[in-house]
Amino acid sequence: MSHRTERCGNRLLHEGYEMFEYEIHQIRSAELIREAQNHRLVTEALRGRRADRRGAGHRSGRNDTEGQAHSRGPRRHRFARAA
Repeated sequence: MSHRTERCGNRLLHEGYEMFEYEIHQIRSAELIREAQNHRLVTEALRGRRADRRGAGHRSGRNDTEGQAHSRGPRRHRFARAA
């Protein structure tokens, strides 16, 4: 297949390459869509795991006298405030 080159302004146009560029664009677009779907699936799975852990914590009596080492409640500051 022979390609013809034309000058258009300050760039060269290669006849026949537009379709090639369009196909590359389509492939990249499909890759990005798959990647986004994969990311959403992973995020959904992580949310489910967190919800299961939270539910298991409540069922196992997490609020006993020992308590949990890392709670989400407000903390005391490490240093006292300056006057």
